[in-house]
Amino acid sequence: MPLKRIEGRTNHVVWMAGNFVNMRYGLANVLGIEEKDPYNELFFQAKALDQNVEYPTLKELKANFHQISPAVYDALLTITDARLNEKFPLNMNVSFFPETLLNFIGMCIGREDYLCGQMGLMRRILDYPGMKYEMDEHITY
Repeated sequence: MPLKRIEGRTNHVVWMAGNFVNMRYGLANVLGIEEKDPYNELFFQAKALDQNVEYPTLKELKANFHQISPAVYDALLTITDARLNEKFPLNMNVSFFPETLLNFIGMCIGREDYLCGQMGLMRRILDYPGMKYEMDEHITY
């Protein structure tokens, strides 16, 4: 399933998961965490799927997610209102959308949500079991 596509028109789950993890690293970077996504060249800014590239495994991507997420969690817990309200130029030129760090963080979280939905839809289309929401007490972030 990880590399299956629908009629050659969709991204595969590995691409979706890789973009999800890359977004987490991007969020880490704007929060001042100097960690680099080891697969940045494959996924930065939702780089298009390249069928000629060997993508990392879901296991590798999951490990990267668990590596960066605790630091992001801690940074979000300690960030100040002043820092959240700092200007963060996105060059969107939308009059009603203040370009602040807070709004960029919201966009990052929105992108992650979107990718989770896409992966869930792919599971459904490919007739895999739905997501399970079992709690892992060892994950504290």
